[in-house]
Amino acid sequence: MKSKPCIASLTVKTSHVLPPDTNSHGTLFGGTLMAHIDDVAAIAAYRHARQLVVTASTDSVDFLAPVKVGDTICVEAFVTWTNNTSMEVFVKAVTEDLRTGDRKVSATAFVTMVALDDNKQPIVVPEVFPESPEEKWLHDGAPQRAAYRKERLKRSKEMAVAFGTDYPWYRNDGRNFEE
Repeated sequence: MKSKPCIASLTVKTSHVLPPDTNSHGTLFGGTLMAHIDDVAAIAAYRHARQLVVTASTDSVDFLAPVKVGDTICVEAFVTWTNNTSMEVFVKAVTEDLRTGDRKVSATAFVTMVALDDNKQPIVVPEVFPESPEEKWLHDGAPQRAAYRKERLKRSKEMAVAFGTDYPWYRNDGRNFEE
């Protein structure tokens, strides 16, 4: 399996932000931006692996600048690191005021995608290699981020067991907390 450069998975999506996409403040719904992030991350990972992919995790999405109605949102993604069947995808969202040309980074995120074979089982992906200084910086930091994700997943699983499937407002004896 031949390794590929980060740039080979580059995916860019630009959308015009219209009133139905915005909240009562006239800014893009955070969930809508997160959907754009997941979409471009999936395409970048699919492009890299040339296999179906699923989202395994999304690191914190940091909303850095509002995206206003009438602006555009340009979401860029590429694979920064691979680990057997998974791929770390860096995503950056840039908003642009079309009247002034003012551009701001509105969000950044890392998304982990897993490649699947035709039987929906994880499959090995090609390695990725960085070329630019920015790609190298992201690639070099990936093992530390992966270790953090692994620990976070462990804590999430522990929390899922601790809270279980009962409604959170019921005690272990089935009574409501207000009783």
